[in-house]
Amino acid sequence: MLDKLKLIDEKYNEMEALMASPEVYNDPTAIMKISREQKEIAPIVEAYREYVRHKNAADEAKSIADDDSAEPDFREMALEEYKNALASMEALEEKLKVLLLPKDPNDRKNVIVEIRGGAGGDEAALFAASLFRMYSMYAERKKWKTEIMNINETELGGLKEISFMIEGEGAYSRMKYESGVHRVQRVPDTEASGRIHTSTVTVAVLPEADEVELEINPNDLQTDTFRASGAGGQHVNKTESAIRITHIPSGIVVECQDERSQHKNREKALKILRSKLYEMEMEKQNAAIAAERKSQVGTGMRNERIRTYNYPQGRVTDHRIGLTLYRIEEILNGDMDELIEALITAAQAEKLQNFES
Repeated sequence: MLDKLKLIDEKYNEMEALMASPEVYNDPTAIMKISREQKEIAPIVEAYREYVRHKNAADEAKSIADDDSAEPDFREMALEEYKNALASMEALEEKLKVLLLPKDPNDRKNVIVEIRGGAGGDEAALFAASLFRMYSMYAERKKWKTEIMNINETELGGLKEISFMIEGEGAYSRMKYESGVHRVQRVPDTEASGRIHTSTVTVAVLPEADEVELEINPNDLQTDTFRASGAGGQHVNKTESAIRITHIPSGIVVECQDERSQHKNREKALKILRSKLYEMEMEKQNAAIAAERKSQVGTGMRNERIRTYNYPQGRVTDHRIGLTLYRIEEILNGDMDELIEALITAAQAEKLQNFES
């Protein structure tokens, strides 16, 4: 591991030298690429250099502690310093193991999130709206930008379905754990007897695919226009501005009706389609990696019941890691970091176990 870390440190130094060279300075694309690579390995380099400092301190302290000619008090102090340095090195080794784990190439990307009401009718649609609000508020906390791509509302203010993009550094690295079935248990406002209902909502999180990564043949597309529909207000218009695109080879159908402009709706629909096709390609590749698919954390399988929101008990339970938090109100108001950090830690532990075995 230390040999690999030394090479990474040398690579970082080379990047610093390149960034200072006139050739690269006049090439914005090269600067952006090197800067991104530097940023990715900077935490590893920082931890490695700290490890080297503690190792040098440990070597020096041990040399003094083993010196029979040194004063006893001085040797005792050196021994204590040696033990502290070893403890710091051990902690940094564990940190470096995690930092060296293979990175998800999509982690830096923006995401397209799709929320659909499942079992439970109007109650499911209302909870779909609650989840959209939760993710929007979480994005706001992270200073990410949210943009609605497609929306289908109900008369009661719920959402049959909604597709929206979240733009921001590392959005996919945190949002990817939300893919799956979300279950809600609560007493609906329309329930006179006070009986608790159980409803479900499905969430899909797709990394945004660049045009360079996935080229779509225009001949594979069937485009239809129709009038936007919904519960009323801004999402209903009298012209056929809404777009439905069918990708004939895969059978994937996407719709976008949020914008007044047919051109803008088409642009957004193509973004969703590109991300769906990209996800299909990723799933084909991931199917070959059995160990990854066995893990319950971060598999992104939409048919998994990943989480339950129980209103009467005020709890949120993530079934993949067995975590229960009695903070349902805060979580639904976008305070999701504790939940997501626990999922990230569990995913890292799983990877680390596979990495070491």
